[in-house]
Amino acid sequence: MPVDLQVALIGYGLAGRVFHAPLIQHTPGLALHSVVSSRRDELRRHFTDVHVRAAPTEALEDPAVDAVVIATPNEQHAPLAIAALRAGKHVLVDKPFALDTAQAETVLRTAEEHARVVTVFQNRRFDADFLTLRQLLASGALGDIAECHSHFDRFRPHVRDRWRERDQPGGGLWYDLGPHLLDQMLQLFGWPQAITADLDCQRGEGSTDYLHAVLHYPRMRAIVHAGSLVAAAAPRFTVHGSKGSWIKHGLDVQEAQLAAGKAPGAPGWGLDPQHGVHSAFDAEGQLQHTTVDNLPGDYRKLYSAFAAAINGQAPAEVTPQQAVQLMQMLDAGRLSARERRTIAL
Repeated sequence: MPVDLQVALIGYGLAGRVFHAPLIQHTPGLALHSVVSSRRDELRRHFTDVHVRAAPTEALEDPAVDAVVIATPNEQHAPLAIAALRAGKHVLVDKPFALDTAQAETVLRTAEEHARVVTVFQNRRFDADFLTLRQLLASGALGDIAECHSHFDRFRPHVRDRWRERDQPGGGLWYDLGPHLLDQMLQLFGWPQAITADLDCQRGEGSTDYLHAVLHYPRMRAIVHAGSLVAAAAPRFTVHGSKGSWIKHGLDVQEAQLAAGKAPGAPGWGLDPQHGVHSAFDAEGQLQHTTVDNLPGDYRKLYSAFAAAINGQAPAEVTPQQAVQLMQMLDAGRLSARERRTIAL
């Protein structure tokens, strides 16, 4: 029987505690070997069979560790990834992969030099609604796409005292939700011709809390949007094409399930009850509305692909080229917002 790959998790904040630790523990072929965090007492209450480490070097120097997952503040992603690769570990980095394209390319060169797998946690490729939309587009049911609107709205009128909302490198929504929203559009429609982005701090303090970006394609536009002062959220997806439209309300349920302590893979896992609606005209010219059942979502598939890549069975879900392209898109969006102009890609 194959031995489970031993994984060290660096960081036990929201991402490490809610997402990575349970997903690692419930993905066949992986075992959570150690966690690096200053929250030693909390960790010892949560885990009885996991090594608690005070510093990343303790995990990187442990020969029993095969792979490292980095779930730290964003500005630490690239330096820690490089250190882990040089220590001979395979690496999965929470998004964003790095702070800019130059950092990302340095990480990838290091992975190539040390013949190790490195990939990015773009877990929302396995959201139920995104998987459903991708299947709907592949079926041709919407025809030629004219517009795709992707919203991820929140109502958080007060700035929280956490690094994600501070005005520091890697803080703000452009680095938090931007990688998810942009990656999904790149997966659906490929590389655009240009980007026009608007970033703002609407709450008056902290970091970027509003983003609106238009990806320009021939005869089509993909619009991604996220706000922090949205009490009545827009649909998660609104897609219009030559044969009809598809509108989906509500967010994927997996984050809420993880936050509630539900075990990944348990009954009901990833089943989004808010189905989208396909609207199209029938042969008689009457507009018909049809519910489109969601495919099940499962973030563990990204971890399964990571394990398969380490074992030489298949590429990682997020390839090096995709990791760099997304960083190029993030860089171009920041430039567009700063200079208030459309950036050709």
